[in-house]
Amino acid sequence: MKKTSLKVSALALLALAASCGNPGSNGQLVGDQSRMNYKPPMPIGMMFVPSGSFKMGASDEDIRGRNDASVHTVQMVGFYMDATEISNQEYRQFTNWVRDSIANTLLGNFKDNPDGSQRVDYKRINWRDPELQDQLASMYVPAEQSGWGRKEIDASKLVYTYKTFDYAAAVQNQNDSRDKYVKINDVKSYPDTTVWIRQFNYAFNEPIAMQYFWFAGFNRYPVVGITHKQATAFCNWRTDMWVAEREKARLYTEGRFRLPTEQEWEWAARGGRNQSPYPWGGPYIINKKGCYLANFKPLRGNYAADGGLYTVPVDWYAANDYGLKNMSGNVSEWTASAYYGGSYNQMADINPNVGYNAKESDPLFMKRKVVRGGSWRDVSYYLQVGTRDFEFEDTAKAYIGFRCIYTQVAPALTNRRPIR
Repeated sequence: MKKTSLKVSALALLALAASCGNPGSNGQLVGDQSRMNYKPPMPIGMMFVPSGSFKMGASDEDIRGRNDASVHTVQMVGFYMDATEISNQEYRQFTNWVRDSIANTLLGNFKDNPDGSQRVDYKRINWRDPELQDQLASMYVPAEQSGWGRKEIDASKLVYTYKTFDYAAAVQNQNDSRDKYVKINDVKSYPDTTVWIRQFNYAFNEPIAMQYFWFAGFNRYPVVGITHKQATAFCNWRTDMWVAEREKARLYTEGRFRLPTEQEWEWAARGGRNQSPYPWGGPYIINKKGCYLANFKPLRGNYAADGGLYTVPVDWYAANDYGLKNMSGNVSEWTASAYYGGSYNQMADINPNVGYNAKESDPLFMKRKVVRGGSWRDVSYYLQVGTRDFEFEDTAKAYIGFRCIYTQVAPALTNRRPIR
């Protein structure tokens, strides 16, 4: 009797082990049931740009541009894009976080990680507290040096440090150590507010320079004075904040915030109008009522004719058919793509992106970044969605801003159900 009972128990345990591998499967192939269903999130302030194909490049009327941007059909996977350019108010959230994080580090506010290491315990800092000001004296410019008669935060101290992993390079060199492709980036987060003075020689633009970034009246204006590296750092910080909050709620995170490639930017700017020169269609830059459709340099340099002497709020002017505003005009926008002539003839057909295959000793190695859309200081030619231009990645200008995209590959692969 004992032997029989032991045999029955063994069989029962075997059946239990088999059922634990896929409970309820009855021996059938039903797939991994341990994962919850995925519902893709919609980031606040973003619009969905669907998948599709389009003819990228200069229009037939742009003879000069066709030599640099020959017409090329590309296929794009859908993504979310900021409906507007990143504003001063949104960028200040980043600089305030960097400022408070550095302060928490100096104050010794740390938390223990599960692996025994430590991380900064982020807390809001009361910067009006005199005792805290004394403890954080190293972060201030003394009153006698500030120029305003009062001490203020030293913007040069607001450095954002983060790590990146060059996934594409690691894939191409799988025998190398992964550490080789990890890079530590130290980026000064505060915008260069002096760009307004350097923009014009022999002009009085000091009031704009002193107020543009921090003053509440400019909250909804696009942030400028941002280098390509700063825009990239902002995207990294935005991703980390997004991931941290979703992990607290035990939710999946699929993508990352980043700058759009040149091709993604143009696909979004066209708004589904495949061969139109402007986001609103065209070929005109004035509507039937005689109103300008973007903020640029109209006529013979009458900057105010379109309603803005320089930048205007990011939500001015009508959106294109994807719900994106100011894709042409106001400020030019950084992209993730490197610039060189004739690159359209060397890129892939699906989700293309062009970079240099050069050594870092090359002075132009990834230094020239494509900017798109034209700005308040540009003539209408640069407002065309097919027009290319570039700036060096370490420069900051009063006419260049940016916006982010967020890619969700799984739900964005196609816009149509397969035919059955």
